[in-house]
Amino acid sequence: MELTGAQALIKSLEMQHVEVMFGLPGGAILPVYDPILDSSIRHILVRHEQGAGHMAQGYAQVTGRPGVAMATSGPGATNVVTPLADAYMDSTPLVVITGQVATTAIGTDAFQESDITGITMGITKHNWLITDVDDIPRVVAEAFHVATTGRPGPVLIDIPKDIAQSTMEWYWPSPEDLDLPGYRPVTEGDPSLIREAAELLLAAERPVIYAGGGILKARAADALRELAERTGIPVVTTLMARGCFPDSHPLCLGMPGMHGNYTAVMAMQRSDLLIALGSRFDDRVTGKVNAFAPDAKVVHVDIDPAEHHKVRRADVAIAGDCRLVIEELLLALNALGLPHAESTRGGSGGAPSDAVPGAPAEAGSLAAGFPRERLAPWRSQLGEWQARFPLVYDQQPGAGPLKPQFVVEQLRDLTPDDTIVASGVGQHQMFASQWWRFDHPYTWVNSGGLGTMGFAVPSAIGAKVGRPDKMVWAVDGDGCFQMTAQELVTASSERIPVKIAILNNAYLGMVRQWQEMFYEERYSEVYLSPDLPDYVGWAEAMGCVGIKVESPDDVATAIDKANSVDDRPVVVDFRTDAFEKVFPMVAAGASNDDIMVDPSLLGGGR
Repeated sequence: MELTGAQALIKSLEMQHVEVMFGLPGGAILPVYDPILDSSIRHILVRHEQGAGHMAQGYAQVTGRPGVAMATSGPGATNVVTPLADAYMDSTPLVVITGQVATTAIGTDAFQESDITGITMGITKHNWLITDVDDIPRVVAEAFHVATTGRPGPVLIDIPKDIAQSTMEWYWPSPEDLDLPGYRPVTEGDPSLIREAAELLLAAERPVIYAGGGILKARAADALRELAERTGIPVVTTLMARGCFPDSHPLCLGMPGMHGNYTAVMAMQRSDLLIALGSRFDDRVTGKVNAFAPDAKVVHVDIDPAEHHKVRRADVAIAGDCRLVIEELLLALNALGLPHAESTRGGSGGAPSDAVPGAPAEAGSLAAGFPRERLAPWRSQLGEWQARFPLVYDQQPGAGPLKPQFVVEQLRDLTPDDTIVASGVGQHQMFASQWWRFDHPYTWVNSGGLGTMGFAVPSAIGAKVGRPDKMVWAVDGDGCFQMTAQELVTASSERIPVKIAILNNAYLGMVRQWQEMFYEERYSEVYLSPDLPDYVGWAEAMGCVGIKVESPDDVATAIDKANSVDDRPVVVDFRTDAFEKVFPMVAAGASNDDIMVDPSLLGGGR
């Protein structure tokens, strides 16, 4: 069967079970857009290529399947650079296809030419410039394999216009036909290292499980929960891992880091063992590295061995898929005589009566040193911190300034508990992570490593496309909203009923907070104005329902109204307190020991 390169490309995407792609046509990619008319793939026409990339990210984060975005050459391709960099930092599987000028014009500074493979070399797992039409099916198969295996991430395929217009004889490659020399991700952990990790775990007195986004990428939430419940070890969930372990679980300590809660931060600081699972010791978690968790031994499980010893040297570094390694760790604990959670007996010593039959005698004695009661002093300390330093805010009734935390709590309480929440980047992102209760995995969509403002609106749209059965709210800031709000036109025209809560404080809030705290209140270029633009008018002009809320008494009514709309997007402009700050906070470059809590917890005013 003879096909054009463009037809072969779309058929290859169909062979990869692609259901939807996000894109914007242009000259170089135009041949590829023609066969889309005859394809089963749904194409969503965006208003800016950055929106296409972020929509693909939102789709990928909630479904686990690779998001697909398409753009033309030159500025179309460069507009997708930010989503690629974002996906690379957060290990999100994306396949981005860009048009390129004809092969004979490459290097001549032709109209809308850019070296997009060179530009994106450092922010993709791999990229391809196709110069032979016969390579198209193989390259597409390779791209999806690379994007979704090992540590997931973005890839890019650049296809010149003349290649898309050439013809080839259709084929579909077998796995043996893929040309990926040296690409052999390790998924199963070394048994001896897993045994060593289990022994460290059984010897610890102040252990903490440090769960990162790799738990979600590995579909390891159930395995993580079993590990925590078997051992009684508390869990912190990073910004990228929210929902991988239920916030309502008694062993959950919440989010650590620069704006994490006090207990999660100090639990890591005072631990004697950190069990890092799919986490990378990001600077926002560690604070000053040489002061981070000074007494802790480290077990570090990551599918990417490049993460081992990069920031913090591990005592046991295990390369492998988090789910598979946790399952093997549970088996190792069985062999060492650790009883199952439901059958753990009380007492202060002695081997458990229900130790695994056949376990070696020395294994049983090791497990005997780890009754849950030995963690009682640690649990008591954690409980004391939780009681003394909770998250707090002061919402006055009636006409008092509307607190952003109150808005997030009301959103949380008035929506289904499996609502998907997307966020932009800044204060509103931290308030959302702090005050929402994430009890389900794949319900939190955000930009973690790159910190991309403007992420919320398009990623929420992509999430809703991926999970149309779920309610999707974006918690956004007024600064972020102004960067990508045009994609609500996409949502309106495609009937994608996302809901946007703007925490409108008329400032670039996080920058203003830093200027207040560290720059002597010298507010340089952070004021945005609460009324310019008119958010309700803008929303309505984009085909959305627009609502404005200024009083705490009107918050619930507005949310209920937004929830009742299911045929178009809704934008709610919540006019929030301009000078509310995010606490706790660890200043950049400071030790986590210097964490600042809300002044009211120390007897000061707010």
